[in-house]
This record gives sequence, structure tokens and C-alpha cells, in this order.
Amino acid sequence: MTIGIGLIVTLACMLGGFMAMGGHVEVMWQPWEYVIICGAALGTFIVGNPMKTIKDAGVGLVEALLHKAPKKNDYLDTLGVLYSLMRELRTKPRNEVEAHFDDPSQSSIFQRYPSVVKNTEMLTFICDYCRLIIIGNARSHEIEALMDEEISTIKHDKLKAYHSMVTISESFPALGICAAVMGVIKAMGALNEAPEVLGHLIGAALVGTFAGIFFSYAVVTPIATNIKIVREKKLRLYYIVKQTLLAFMNGAMPQVALEYGRKAISGYERPTIDDVEQVTVAATDPNAGQKAAA
Repeated sequence: MTIGIGLIVTLACMLGGFMAMGGHVEVMWQPWEYVIICGAALGTFIVGNPMKTIKDAGVGLVEALLHKAPKKNDYLDTLGVLYSLMRELRTKPRNEVEAHFDDPSQSSIFQRYPSVVKNTEMLTFICDYCRLIIIGNARSHEIEALMDEEISTIKHDKLKAYHSMVTISESFPALGICAAVMGVIKAMGALNEAPEVLGHLIGAALVGTFAGIFFSYAVVTPIATNIKIVREKKLRLYYIVKQTLLAFMNGAMPQVALEYGRKAISGYERPTIDDVEQVTVAATDPNAGQKAAA
């Protein structure tokens, strides 16, 4: 939503200012210049990235345009499932608790939090470290080092789309110059034409330089930044899991351990203590929401 509004404001101010100076906006419509620039950018993007990164860049583009960052309910679901699992780990024997991690899709706990089940990578992350807690031989500082290493790897993979987009945005001005040079070459072949024709051809060539800079700094770079913002917000869920489980391993009660995870959320998005308490009550009594409604 904000990306679309921003592009509209940018185009309106830029073209409006150009027209106010007496420019003819129709001169800016040079479709073949845009084909040269955007086509070359797409080609170099394909050359410079493996297919997995190309596909992930498409996914990241959709996430940025729709701003598919975690919402308040996603944070609460994550905290809720962690609270339920910690209660199970404290009160149930190992064989009963392991069933939740062996087949999370059939687990009564995970089924109450569909947003966690849909996030398969996060689900695997939670199950893997809960299994290590069940084993009981690993020390908390060892688990913390392992979590940091895995989160670092996940972050590196998730930001590949961002880095690939930034690389392309940096190439757009040069590709715009290439398009402009090709336009100048065309204009040089028409030196015997009237000044009006020659001026139109040179103006069309200069549009290539403008388009390359515009696409770089006003389109691709902001979109790449939005991809990074959304991906980093999604990574915040992993830090919530990390802080909560480490606090639990160090002896904190489940309710207290949740506070460690809650504090890992940005202040302007952080659920209140009352919100988290409602989640824990629902985890203790799955019918609590229905009772409150009655």
C-alpha cells in the first residue's frame, strides 16, 4: 500500500514539476528506451543469481508489496505455543511430550495456533530445540550458541533476495547510460535531418539516462528496502523463540520466560502483558474464550 502511494507521489511531483517548467510530458514516453533498460536489468539479474534466489526475490517482492510482516496475532500465537509447550515440558513425561514434535500437524497444541503451523521453518526451529531440551544434556549456553548460528544462517538466506535487488538497483544508472548511448548513436545517423527531428532523437536518448536513475533510486531501491524490512521482522519471531526457551532452560517459570520473548519484540508492535496473559489463559483452558464470550 505505502509503496504504491509513494510511487504515485514521486511521479506526480516529478512530472508535475517538469510540466510546470514548460516541458512536454509526452517526450518522456520512450517505450523502447524502457525496454532496453528493464530488459537488460532482468537479463543481468538472471545471469547473476541462481534460480532459487530468483524465485525467492519474486516471493520477497510480493511480501513487500503486500507488507506481509508479522502482526500482533502472529506474535501472540508464537508466545502462546511456547507457553503451552513449556507447560508440557514441565509436567508431562518425555514420551508424551515428544509426540507433539514428531508430528506437529496432529498435535493438539500446534493445532490451536495455525499461523505457527503455516510457518514451516519456524515450526521446525521450535521442534528441534524443544527436542534438545527434552534430551536434557545440553547446556543453555551451548543451545544459545547453536541458535545464534542457525538464526545467522537463516538471516543470510532470507536476505539474499534483498542483496540481489540492491545489486540490480545499482546497475540501473549504468544501463540507463547504455540506453542513452544507443539513442545518441541513432541520432548521429540522422544528422542530415531537420533540427526538430534531431532534437527529438537526442531528447529521446537522454530519457534513457533519466529512466536508469529513476528506476534505481525511486523504484528498485525502495522496494528492496521493504523486502529487507519485512524479512527482518519475520526473523524477529526466531529471536522470540530463542529468548523464551533459553529463559526456560535457565529455570524461569513459563509465564516469566514469556516475558523474555515479549521483550524481544519492537516496542511499537509489542503485545501488552494483558494480551499475553489472555493467551496463557487460553492455553491453560482452551474453552476460556468461549466461556468469556458466554
